[in-house]
Amino acid sequence: MDEPVSSQPGESAAEEQEEEEEPLRGFLEEINCPEPGIIDRSMIETAYLEEGQKGEARRLHQLEPVVYDRISTMRLEFKNILRIDHLWMMPNLTKLCLNCNKIEVIEHLEMLTALKDLNLSFNYITRIENLEKLVNLEKLSLFSNRIRKIENIQTLENLVILSIGNNLIDTVEGIERLRFVSTLKVLNLEGNPIARLPDFPLSLYVTAILPQLDYYECVFIKAETREEAQKRFYRELREIEDKQEREIQGLETEAREMAEADRLASSFVEHLDGQQLYDSLWRDDEDGRILMLVGSQAQELCEEYSKDVHELTQQIYRLGLERFGERDEEIRDFKANLHEGQEELQSQGQRQIEEFLQYKERTFDEMRLKWRELDQRDDELEEVQNQLDTLSGHFEDALNEMWESLMAQELHLHEAVQDSTLNFDRKISELMASFVEQAQVIFQELRDLCSHFAHNMTEIVTQFISTKLIRNELNSIPEELRKCVDDREAVLQLVEGMRTSHSMRVDEREDRMAQRSKDFIDDMIGKLNNKEVDRHRAKILEINAFMEMMTAALTNLPRELHPDCSSSD
Repeated sequence: MDEPVSSQPGESAAEEQEEEEEPLRGFLEEINCPEPGIIDRSMIETAYLEEGQKGEARRLHQLEPVVYDRISTMRLEFKNILRIDHLWMMPNLTKLCLNCNKIEVIEHLEMLTALKDLNLSFNYITRIENLEKLVNLEKLSLFSNRIRKIENIQTLENLVILSIGNNLIDTVEGIERLRFVSTLKVLNLEGNPIARLPDFPLSLYVTAILPQLDYYECVFIKAETREEAQKRFYRELREIEDKQEREIQGLETEAREMAEADRLASSFVEHLDGQQLYDSLWRDDEDGRILMLVGSQAQELCEEYSKDVHELTQQIYRLGLERFGERDEEIRDFKANLHEGQEELQSQGQRQIEEFLQYKERTFDEMRLKWRELDQRDDELEEVQNQLDTLSGHFEDALNEMWESLMAQELHLHEAVQDSTLNFDRKISELMASFVEQAQVIFQELRDLCSHFAHNMTEIVTQFISTKLIRNELNSIPEELRKCVDDREAVLQLVEGMRTSHSMRVDEREDRMAQRSKDFIDDMIGKLNNKEVDRHRAKILEINAFMEMMTAALTNLPRELHPDCSSSD
């Protein structure tokens, strides 16, 4: 569309901005659209049944049941859509057209992981977001929206074509992030404010910054153009490359650290690979701090204590990693077997449906012949009608048998999944209980070590005070220990306070491990059960929807042959 041009030199900047932000309002409001709304099941079914076929192919297409798993293309243009929803019903969608609507927010697309082509042009979108799950996306069109910045695209690792022209982008910030999308070959930024800046050739900047591009604004980038662009923006290119290299190194380091942290957390032995537990023993331990004032002997004892604690924590650490490997293998095997069983029964049901559809076509063809015969004959009408009734009855019986069979298969699968999950719960709980019990033995050794250290510390402090008394060096006794000179009970109270504090830290770490292992199992089993409930409900709905579609097809068969009667009704 032509850009609005002010006819008055004194027109305010605010008015110009308002006109710029709404380039499509008039265009969209002039279109005869339905009432604004949200994508729902009815809209999806209507769009699917009305898609491109013509003639006999269209008629047959509309007689087929809507099987959402099979839908690969969905066109919802000019529907006056305000919000995106219910697209999760089509998990195998590869092409989605939502252009020419009134969508303001990109949302509820995370289930469409098979999507390759997404068209959101001519909407009111202000921000690029919620696309990170679309890992197979190859083509993205955001032409003519209200987007001000390029962002949140670098995660689309398979993106080839990006059209984001006619928006409100007025900065080069974010363009350099597209360097991370190595598959990007085609880019369009025309019609944005950034493309109209004086003395700034955006096409050359994009060519220099994005070496993977082959086309910009539908024009092939020649080698001499790329060379010119790199010379023109040499400094900017070097800065971006240096920044990118540092970022990649940082991301790799962060990824390794996160992977290791996740592994340790899943093993329930995070912060046990070093001195973390030992350091925590002394945190907020005021009694221990006072006892350590006795000097070198306490320091030497503390060093031995540190080595012993570290050795025991390493045993827990290694045990956790070992048992994690066993659990992880068990989990992978369970999920693989579960998926295999579901796929097998799914295929069996699919074959049954396909065989029934072939039977349906044969039966309907025969019924069509009988209806035509009924229209053409004046005698023996009752006999033909009886034959039609027989065919219809046989079809209904076959349909009911198939419903019972599909339901029986689904119920069998549902019960089998529940039983398998229950057995898996028992097995994984046994593995976890065995791990916790072995770890608890080592934690008890840690508590014994705390008591042994406390006992030795009592002797060292007592000897320290006795030596100072014999040498009449009371002034060299730290002030906080002088109360122990004439009161041995005070020494015992300090030592007991230290021991209690250290043992409490060990207890806390043990309890945390036990609780997290229990929560891990509860969470995993809960997710498995919820996923199965959702799958089961969806399958029941799908089977019943198929039955309704077949029943409707049988009911509509006479109207198909007598459209005039249908329209008069």
